[in-house]
Amino acid sequence: MSDTSKFDREFLRAALSLAGKGDVDHFLYISDVPIAPEDLRRQQAKRKLVYAVTAPRMAEELLSKKQRALVIPAYDYSRTERVKVALVSALSQGAFKEGDLVLCMTGKLGRSPDTLMQMRIGGSLDDRLTIEGVKLGDEFNSQVVDALIQLALQVGQEGFEGHPIGTIITIGDHTSVMEKSRQMTINPFQGLSEAERNVLDPKIREAIKNFSVLDGAFVIREDGVVLAAGRYLSASDETVKIPLGLGARHAAAASITSTTKCIALVVSQTSGAVRLFKGGNIVLELHQTARRT
Repeated sequence: MSDTSKFDREFLRAALSLAGKGDVDHFLYISDVPIAPEDLRRQQAKRKLVYAVTAPRMAEELLSKKQRALVIPAYDYSRTERVKVALVSALSQGAFKEGDLVLCMTGKLGRSPDTLMQMRIGGSLDDRLTIEGVKLGDEFNSQVVDALIQLALQVGQEGFEGHPIGTIITIGDHTSVMEKSRQMTINPFQGLSEAERNVLDPKIREAIKNFSVLDGAFVIREDGVVLAAGRYLSASDETVKIPLGLGARHAAAASITSTTKCIALVVSQTSGAVRLFKGGNIVLELHQTARRT
């Protein structure tokens, strides 16, 4: 065993020992490199362990062994962004609650973890993100929100046929959103039964990715049913402020979430970044290190 791998293992054991402390509620292990059974055998952290992996098959295997696991996209995020994506997924699935102290371990994609972060749910991840803002309310289906965040990340990373694209997805308060918007083009989801247009169906998520090239916004009900694509959001609220450098999509998302009770995801065509708006404000911001070409 090389000195590097010896150190990696010692670092992991030290992290596990720290995770076993009484103050720590969860140990979020964000890596596809599994923890060796012998490293977990005598560790108090085992019951606190939550895996975040990129391979669904690996997650299924861990779940079959009664271990907690969730799947995150296999994109080359920075370490901080990987922690954010995993935390958002865990929060939307109800794995953590406000006030929990989470020890997060991560590293570069496909490599052994090399970074340890301490996060308090309800506290600040950095200047741009407050986890409390991700607590969207009981009216929103956590599976739907999580699926759409992951979908937005895919659109931002992959674009369409190699070309960068941007889009807006509104979720919830659909009656008000429809009243404050108008159809710009033919609605591709019109005429389908509700069962055939729910975002929890992978085929519908793929369709949304393809229809993201259309101008306008997607309007989605709290339960995941897609009502429309290609909507022009006409709501206007001059009191909302967005950071300099953000364009018309972000202004539209800020206004529609300020004047209704919906939330809105915006994919930036320029950078591929994903921002979540609620009440006219950005409550979540996810950047990616590089787009797929």
